[in-house]
Amino acid sequence: MFNNQIILVTGGTGSWGYELVKQLLTYEPKEIRIFSRNESNQFTMKQEFDNNPKLQFIIGDIKEKDALIEASQDVNYIFHLAALKHVPVCEYQPHEALKTNVIGTQNVIDAAISCNVKRVVYISTDKASNPSNFYGLSKAMGERLIIHANTLNTKTRFVCIRGGNVLGTNGSVIHVFKKQIQEKGKIGITDLEMTRFFLTIEEAIKLVFKATSESLGGEIFVMKMPACKIIDLAQVLIEASNRKDVGVEILGIRPGEKIHELLLSEYESLTTIAYDDEYFVILPQIYIEGLKKHYSKFKPANLINYNSNKDLMSKEEIREVLKKGRFI
Repeated sequence: MFNNQIILVTGGTGSWGYELVKQLLTYEPKEIRIFSRNESNQFTMKQEFDNNPKLQFIIGDIKEKDALIEASQDVNYIFHLAALKHVPVCEYQPHEALKTNVIGTQNVIDAAISCNVKRVVYISTDKASNPSNFYGLSKAMGERLIIHANTLNTKTRFVCIRGGNVLGTNGSVIHVFKKQIQEKGKIGITDLEMTRFFLTIEEAIKLVFKATSESLGGEIFVMKMPACKIIDLAQVLIEASNRKDVGVEILGIRPGEKIHELLLSEYESLTTIAYDDEYFVILPQIYIEGLKKHYSKFKPANLINYNSNKDLMSKEEIREVLKKGRFI
């Protein structure tokens, strides 16, 4: 699928971008263009990939459509990872989140259509399902724009994937907790009941490739993923540190935060199908030609919703996941 193809990755210097580029290179693409705002991250990434001649680094912002159109010339696939993603940042600067996460996504759509790109894959989040904060709301709007793009007069196909928290990525709670254990001897927890979905970076990219290769366009691919209590995750990390004096401080919920996350809302579950043992596919409410027929042989998911407070991992299961990811 990617052999001898030109690929554009927006926001490609982040944790998802690193792993995506690493895996894409194994498929012998013609060129991978990494489009992002951060010059120092691009410099570091270039060194870490040994100045691979297949990687082209482009300084640019998805808020600028002309720069995206220029970067999308002759591109076959776009992976749209660029976003403002920290909940408090988006909550206190909603206009910036709107410009990047919503208008920026529309710019990606316009550039892809203008340049006859084959397929665009949009990386969304569980926070887009029944959103309670501006980050989730902006990503939900991005999803709708991506889905709607399949109704336009273009051969470009657009698909969404929806992930949970990826273990060990930049700003991940694991890194925050480990730093707090070492430097403060105290972990800050927003709420003792808080739960979250987690997946590894390898699973995240597997989800991306699944949607890229098997989607028709207009659907949202969701991976079935485990969830855990944040306090249990914290306690496993405390135990692994071998420190006996680490305390826990209750900080209270930050603006826009939920106690539990949803990968699928009650509303979305009405049009969700059980794709296979590992994935759900959310079909859109709007009409997209051929989509319902394509998925007609699959059974409904029969879920009321998909909530992170069900089927929680035990501490032992969390420990195994962290060991597998080499976090402990």
